[in-house]
Parts: sequence; structure tokens; C-alpha cells
Amino acid sequence: MPNIGGRPATVAVDDIVRAGRELGMRRLSVKAVAVRLGVTATALYRHVDGRWGLERLVGESILAELRLADDPRHGLERHLLSFALQMRAFILEHPGLAGYLQLLFPRGDGGQRLLNVEVDALVRRGYEPGAAIVLSGAVASMTIAMTASEENSAAAEEADGDGLDRERQAVRDRLSRDDRLAGPSAALPQVPRPEYVRLLLTASIRGLVESCPPGRPVAEMVADLAATGEGL
Repeated sequence: MPNIGGRPATVAVDDIVRAGRELGMRRLSVKAVAVRLGVTATALYRHVDGRWGLERLVGESILAELRLADDPRHGLERHLLSFALQMRAFILEHPGLAGYLQLLFPRGDGGQRLLNVEVDALVRRGYEPGAAIVLSGAVASMTIAMTASEENSAAAEEADGDGLDRERQAVRDRLSRDDRLAGPSAALPQVPRPEYVRLLLTASIRGLVESCPPGRPVAEMVADLAATGEGL
């Protein structure tokens, strides 16, 4: 509890990081950390610039632990898929991190280190640094968005699994009554969510590599993609 009647309780940055990580990114707030440490919010503001600074401090501390493995035997598509799946696994281990990454990336040293590691891996595979930034950023953005969706589904399952099951059944019932969609939807293979994510990432990465192969200038890629969408 706060020190009453004596000198104000003080905290160090390491204390804030520890308390923030114990709370987790989902529950992270200046008030929650202050309560956990038994100090006033003012004591925290001496070290962090409000909510944004607190998020960055804790989020980058978590990202500092992610080490991306790069197998030199992997070709371009396989490497990018490995990069995406490593990110997905790490984000799922740290609930709330997806939201932190979706807002801005990189926001600090941890994210910048990861970007540099992946850019270096793509440069070794024939890319110029600018194109490597574009490609790695696109794969990371897709991965973060998909993982955030997975995390939201898991949170809904945890909060009201029975209700979510009823909603899923309602969707299946609706499709079964549709003359056009009933047959094709029933014939589709049932793919577990992790495998579905892997397949979707693979297809997306294949399209990105086709649009942005090693050696192609970024400006040319952007112009080509923009021309495809002209008039829409």
C-alpha cells in the first residue's frame, strides 16, 4: 500500500516493467500498474509518458525476448512463412500484444531489432533494403491481423463458449437453408484453425513474392498494383 504519513513511495523502471508484464498487455493501464505497485499514478508519470509510454515500455520488453530463427536452407516463400509462424506463436503466448503491434510498428528498440533481423534475412536472399522493408512489413502486418482475430475468437470462447457455439451453429443452419450455398459449403474440407491460418499465410506470401520478387524496384511494384485497381 502507499506510504501514508511518510515519504512518498517510489518505484524504478524495472518495477513498472515487472508489474506491467504481470498484468499483461490486455489489462495494462497506468492505474492498474500503480495499484499493483502500491504507489500513486504520479509516481509512474516520473518514468513513463502516460498510457502510450507505459505500453511502449512493457510491449518492447516483451518483444525483446522474441528471437527469429532463419534457416539458410529455406527458400524465399518458406522463409517468409517461417517468419510469420514464429511471430504468430509468440503473439499468441502474450495476449494483448497483437493490439500493441497493430497500432504502430516498430514503436521501440524491440520492434526495430526484429525489423532489422528480417530485413537482413531478405537482403541475403537478393532484396534491396527498401524492398525488404516493404515485404517484411507486409507479411508482419498480415500475421498480426490474423493473430489478433484468433486472439479475439479465443477471448470470446473463454467469455461465453456456449453462446459462441450457438452462434456458429446458427451460421451453419443459415447456410444449409440457402439453395445456392448449402451444397458447396457442406462439401468444403474442415480445416483446423491453425492449419487454415498456415494455408492463408502461404497463399498471401506467394502473391506478395510474385508482386515483389528480388531485384524489382518498389516504385515499379507499387505502380503495377495501383494500375490494377484503377477506376475501382
